[in-house]
Amino acid sequence: MPEPATTAAVEVVDYDPEWPEMFQKLKDRIWPFLCDAAVAIEHVGSTSVIGMAAKPVIDADIVIASTADLPVLIVRLENLGYKHRGNLGIDGRDAFATPKDQPAHHLYVCIQNSLALRNHIAVRDYLRTHRSQAMAYSDLKKQLAKQFASERLRYQEGKTDFILSILEQCGFSTDEMESIRRANQM
Repeated sequence: MPEPATTAAVEVVDYDPEWPEMFQKLKDRIWPFLCDAAVAIEHVGSTSVIGMAAKPVIDADIVIASTADLPVLIVRLENLGYKHRGNLGIDGRDAFATPKDQPAHHLYVCIQNSLALRNHIAVRDYLRTHRSQAMAYSDLKKQLAKQFASERLRYQEGKTDFILSILEQCGFSTDEMESIRRANQM
């Protein structure tokens, strides 16, 4: 089921050099409870790209080898205060609501080699190595946040073509990109 529309304002801020440290603290808190059932925890999204503007929310993907590992992680993450929200319409990725006492972050569990994970990693790695594209994406996000300050879905849709152009350069197939386009319209 897709994530419900929200009326919260879209806020994009300049890069904060504390974002990598915030991710590391998050990882240090979670990893000891998951390390025997997960493959890795990846810092993804715009906060993972040095110098890039972003919504001030850390995105983290916990990587698992297969769906068989998901039930164990759901229980362990619930013990840490996270609430399982299902896949929200994105195959290969499950979302978790963040405990109220934690810094703002989105936490996902992704199946290794799933389209959802490959999308996150490819965009992150591309923007980390293509500075001019990262700055162009920052500018686009700032413009969209101003234009669609109270329309999160329109903001998200406005970024889609830019993301798809990156994924095309990374070798994603037409079918994969169409699947990602549909996911960005939910």
